[in-house]
Amino acid sequence: MRAHEAGALHAEGGHHGPSWLSTPPDVNALVPALWARSVRRSDAGALTVAGVDVRDLAGEFGTPAYVIDEDDFRSRAREFKQDFDEVFQHLCGGADVYYAGKAFLCTAVARWIDEEGLGLDVCSGGELAVAIRAGFPGRRIGLHGNNKSIAEIEAALHYGVGRIVVDSFQEVELVAAAAQRLGVLAPVMVRVTVGVEAHTHEFIATAHEDQKFGFSLAGGQAAEAVRHILNHSESLSLRGLHSHIGSQIFDTSGFEVAARRVLGLHLDVVREHGIRLPELDLGGGFGIAYTTVQDPMSPRDLATGMAQIVERECQADGVPVPRISVEPGRAIAGPSTFTLYEVGTVKEVLLDGDASRTYVAVDGGMSDNIRPALYDADYSCTIASRVSQAPATLARVVGKHCESGDILVKDEFLPADVHAGDLLAIPVTGAYCRSLSSQYNHMPRPPVVAARGGAARQIVRRETIEDLLALDVD
Repeated sequence: MRAHEAGALHAEGGHHGPSWLSTPPDVNALVPALWARSVRRSDAGALTVAGVDVRDLAGEFGTPAYVIDEDDFRSRAREFKQDFDEVFQHLCGGADVYYAGKAFLCTAVARWIDEEGLGLDVCSGGELAVAIRAGFPGRRIGLHGNNKSIAEIEAALHYGVGRIVVDSFQEVELVAAAAQRLGVLAPVMVRVTVGVEAHTHEFIATAHEDQKFGFSLAGGQAAEAVRHILNHSESLSLRGLHSHIGSQIFDTSGFEVAARRVLGLHLDVVREHGIRLPELDLGGGFGIAYTTVQDPMSPRDLATGMAQIVERECQADGVPVPRISVEPGRAIAGPSTFTLYEVGTVKEVLLDGDASRTYVAVDGGMSDNIRPALYDADYSCTIASRVSQAPATLARVVGKHCESGDILVKDEFLPADVHAGDLLAIPVTGAYCRSLSSQYNHMPRPPVVAARGGAARQIVRRETIEDLLALDVD
């Protein structure tokens, strides 16, 4: 499933769109599963979020803009925290949920996550700096990454993070040495590669053997990492094992094999070293719906399925259930946000024979959402500033970058009268879009606007041309 360099140009569907996309009975209707919970169409026909009209958002903050429903974000975080805690209560006293900072992180979001009681997973010094600026409790922070610098390790230890997930033998030595210099005991977990590949794009499947993350179970590498850490008992505290099998996962079957294998190592540690590791992180990467094709599981169902797997495997091994933690990934941030654009050029492109395609160009593009070009990711969209009585026409939404692969929505039905000045909204852009954004073609990055209770505010301001030039040493 490698993405072609030209991205969505070479996607399934030809001139007629993918087989799953059919002409909607009402081109103005919203698919609730794709939108934050407060998004509605007003009587005037415009989208509103948390009671705020998108036309007012465009007027105040400009376009493009990422628009996040704060209550939707918080409620998704709260559901994961409460459901996993309740379901695992009888097994190990509850479960911990770690928000993925890489999905989307800013100071405000870090504070929301703190207030909702989740942990925070960071994988760089920059993400850690945001957490520190927000005053996020160190004990609920986990530091990830396959190539942590000494500066990042020392910053994490100085702040008192609750876990450092070690990824190589070299890193074990780096963390041990840093802990000795600082006079602290570093809490570490071993990233275990369990040989399970989730049904996902190959670039986001992280548990098969041939990839950069973790210690492989094959050949006893992970077991050797445990021994290595225990030999540094004066500076390292082994908290447990960590497994992550991928991203955009829609069932718990992959976790069954992964849990069995990582719990096998857990049992080996008990037998060989006579110690019981207190924690086990099963990862997550739970899937979300970008189009009507996907049907994600609820947090409660995910928790129930994973609890049954863990209980069964621990009973078979005869070991107590360690404290479980999970990482929902994009499932919290993703559905909480949409990106608001203004339509510019609309043109009909003649293809072979009598075929044609409507191209709708907006004022953003691959600099604010690289995922269609990078992963062949599918998105939906709708005209956001009005309703239309025009018939539906199959359109392709593109950006303004100097790339033929600058495609945001490969195929979607829009009103045939779509025109310059319309506002267009693409849902489910809260995860990775701002995080992966760039200044390609010297395009300043959009702001992030949070809506709640009938009001909106910027939580990340729009970049300016002055920001771009400020880094240019002349």
